[in-house]
Amino acid sequence: MTTDDGPAAVVRAYLDESGQPWDEAAPGEFAVELPGERKLKTACSLAVRDHSLVVSAFVARRPDENHEAVYRWLLERNTRLSGIAFAVDPAGDVYLVGRLPLHAVTTAEVDRLLGIVLDTADSSFNTILELGFATSIRREWEWRLSRGESTRNLAAFEHLRPAP
Repeated sequence: MTTDDGPAAVVRAYLDESGQPWDEAAPGEFAVELPGERKLKTACSLAVRDHSLVVSAFVARRPDENHEAVYRWLLERNTRLSGIAFAVDPAGDVYLVGRLPLHAVTTAEVDRLLGIVLDTADSSFNTILELGFATSIRREWEWRLSRGESTRNLAAFEHLRPAP
């Protein structure tokens, strides 16, 4: 099988139809940006390997604090996910990863898998930030308020806003 047929062609056709920016850096290795609401963009890679389509999406950098609570929350969340799971790399950065057997690669399955990645990254993002970066968020509130800067992108963390 070449990357001009089979699973790579399915992924390529799906990405062409998706309307999202994507790239094929090497045959069968795709990168796509998934648009979200809380996490504005989720960088996702799809790679056709010998036996599976591997998906990996960056969710958040290594938490600054409260590592145990963040990683515990991710593991508990894994029990409710389908086809993907949270993982951490050697630096502690948070990813979503999954594998789909090559015989199961269809446009519908790619759509389902990327939909789950997008929904999970987007719905988990604020919780990960709050658990792992609360001190930084509080400092950002203080800095922006002291300078009269916009706090619009901190709205989800209003409860971390310092008291006047």
